[in-house]
Amino acid sequence: MDPDTRLRHSDALVSVQSLLATVVIAVFVITFIVQAFQIPSESMEDTLEIGDYLLVNKLCYGGSGGRLLDHLLPYQAVARGDIIVFHYPIHPRQHFVKRVVGVPGDRLRLMNRQVYVNGKPLREPYVRYTSHDVDVFRDDFPRTNMPVPGLEGEWWLQMRKLVEDGELIIPENSYFVMGDNRDVSDDSRYWGFVPRENIIGRPLLIYWSVRSVDDGRYVSMSLGDKLYRFAYAATHLFRITRWERTFRVVN
Repeated sequence: MDPDTRLRHSDALVSVQSLLATVVIAVFVITFIVQAFQIPSESMEDTLEIGDYLLVNKLCYGGSGGRLLDHLLPYQAVARGDIIVFHYPIHPRQHFVKRVVGVPGDRLRLMNRQVYVNGKPLREPYVRYTSHDVDVFRDDFPRTNMPVPGLEGEWWLQMRKLVEDGELIIPENSYFVMGDNRDVSDDSRYWGFVPRENIIGRPLLIYWSVRSVDDGRYVSMSLGDKLYRFAYAATHLFRITRWERTFRVVN
């Protein structure tokens, strides 16, 4: 083999090794460190809005990188007030994002929408209220005498066993979560606790935010509608991007 051929083969091998190393690093990062998620609902407005794309830190609470990393890295405990991404307990393939309101051992209740934890009002400057209607179950929780539409049956039975003196006692390895857009959030009030093992991580950054490209015109989209939306988004990227939200730190 002549020197030029050997050099070309060597360059090709280096390129392949570099590509493989990049793929391995990317897979490691996506698997263990960060992951991208999209906000699909209004339950966390105004903190997170429909069309926000998040990078989620999967290592902050531990558990995602295996036992070795769990022992080596300084992880933090899930704290009251944290925004978390987690596997929805009812359908674990779905990902939800909510704010932690109660941690294990807390005694929690809502009175006229105000959250009380261990007898003290919880300061929540991020909360948004959109309804003027009074919903007794939603606003004065827990209520053990009135099942409501959308309430999970198993949670209804479990909740009644954990209420003492009008307060819900949060058990070990369980977290009570609610959306910041409090009046429209499907959260722990209706389906129960988030188990510790369901927690994926904590949002770090809104790396992109995009406004709707169809203004609600398509309820059930055909293939043609989807292609139109994709083409519109690709050709109007700068127009549909919400620059004021892009690269915003989540807190």
